[in-house]
Amino acid sequence: MLSTGDIFVFEEFRLDRQGEGLSWRDQRGVFVPVSIGLRALDVLRVLVERSGDLVTKEEIIAAVWGRTVVENANLTVQISALRRILDDGRAEGSCIQTVAARGYRFVAPVTRVEHAGAARRAAHRGGARSPPLLSIVVLPFTNLSSGPDQEYFADAVTDDLTTDLSRISGSFVIARSSAFTYKGKAVDAKEVGRDLGVRYVLEGSVRRSGNRVRVNTQLIDAETDAHLWAERFDRDTHDLFALQDEITSQIAVALGSELVIAEAARLSGHPGALDYLLRGRAATYKPPSRDNFDETIRLFGRALTLDPWSSAAQSYLAIELTARVLEGMADTAATDIARAERLVGRALAASPRSGLAHFAKGQVLRTQHRYGEAIPEYEMALVLNRYELGAYAPLGWCKLHTGSIDEVIPLAEQGIRLSPRDPLIGSWYSQTGVVHLLQSRTNDAIVWFEKARNANPVIPIVHAHLASAYALKGETEHAVAELAEARRLSGDHRYESIGRLKAVGFLGVAKIRALYEATYFAGLRKAGMPED
Repeated sequence: MLSTGDIFVFEEFRLDRQGEGLSWRDQRGVFVPVSIGLRALDVLRVLVERSGDLVTKEEIIAAVWGRTVVENANLTVQISALRRILDDGRAEGSCIQTVAARGYRFVAPVTRVEHAGAARRAAHRGGARSPPLLSIVVLPFTNLSSGPDQEYFADAVTDDLTTDLSRISGSFVIARSSAFTYKGKAVDAKEVGRDLGVRYVLEGSVRRSGNRVRVNTQLIDAETDAHLWAERFDRDTHDLFALQDEITSQIAVALGSELVIAEAARLSGHPGALDYLLRGRAATYKPPSRDNFDETIRLFGRALTLDPWSSAAQSYLAIELTARVLEGMADTAATDIARAERLVGRALAASPRSGLAHFAKGQVLRTQHRYGEAIPEYEMALVLNRYELGAYAPLGWCKLHTGSIDEVIPLAEQGIRLSPRDPLIGSWYSQTGVVHLLQSRTNDAIVWFEKARNANPVIPIVHAHLASAYALKGETEHAVAELAEARRLSGDHRYESIGRLKAVGFLGVAKIRALYEATYFAGLRKAGMPED
């Protein structure tokens, strides 16, 4: 029988029998309660606990109705009610499979997490297990403003962060109701970690003075009390709602990478699938290079070997395979693309509402130059998780290649706003530079390309773009040097001639190709690149 102290997460649903029952993650990423009868909830409870296994009708009836004599039709009614809720919008059949004349099987992938209260009771018994990976509590932010009437703003920041952090793939975030029991109290991070069964504690403060607001926040390792990360935000309060959204968004994005890197650093012993998944995710924050791609692909491949049904491992591996192709660092591009396509098919079949899987599908389509088809995949990834930051740049490239050039820079600006210190921020800088170059704003293009080069100096195409822009401006010496660097960094000789460069890339619809010809290729010719 399912322990009432456990929470089960599957697709976009969460089953918490002790708390809100069944809830669904809406487009904002917030879990909202679903109206469902108690009998149906009990049936779901039995099926989810034994996900993947056949549960006979007799077993379900005995668990839900006990000794009460009921007909099979009563069970059928409850199954139908569950399917109306759980299968709404599901592309791959029902998550409750009927096994003819025998019973039912719950086929959606299920993750079990321990309820904070259960962890607390286990700790008091002296039998606590290690806290879940990526487990965190957001303590109520302290109001340091002069008046208590500003308390609402500090609470709102805490609420939004709790919601936003729950969107991080694989995270376990303590609910607001538990976190707010510490409000107004002097607490010790280690004690909080033991009490709630989490590895990390996020705490902070808010101070408003006149038309200025300052938010301080810090991430603490609950096992060692070490301070892992801290940030301060100073802003005007002209639009308080937008300010609150900006601050919480930037903190959530920054913490997403900090938590993954922290977890990867502490893993040792005999790693499992999730351990390798976290190590791979941490490795993706390194600058693109052949060695780094080999490392991330190996780590995600190992995770998939240990858990062949993991939608996350399938998606991450597909993303890295396509990224290696798109960066021009694949030895066998066709093989990588074919493998990524198979992985994405499996990931979406298992988790059709996974933003990560839709992002991976977009990447596969982009490597196949199917930009129009890739756009809705990236957009769906952002609908399901607006912090799927990797989707902003490729969505921008697809918009460019399909002719919507005016939509590109706003997408890059959104990525920069959400993650102004992103380790891969150079991709947004480069994209902005390309739009300026194609629209003959050469000086602006050089500024953005130089920022992209400084952010990540090993990307060949950034040096090629700079070579073109410098040449168009008449700075031939700089142009020749940048073209030489692009050739040195590239592994496929694409920058040896105009003909080779055109052969390896699709530049978009006719009007975009014309812009490339008038600016990018014209500049490369001036920098000394031959036609053939």
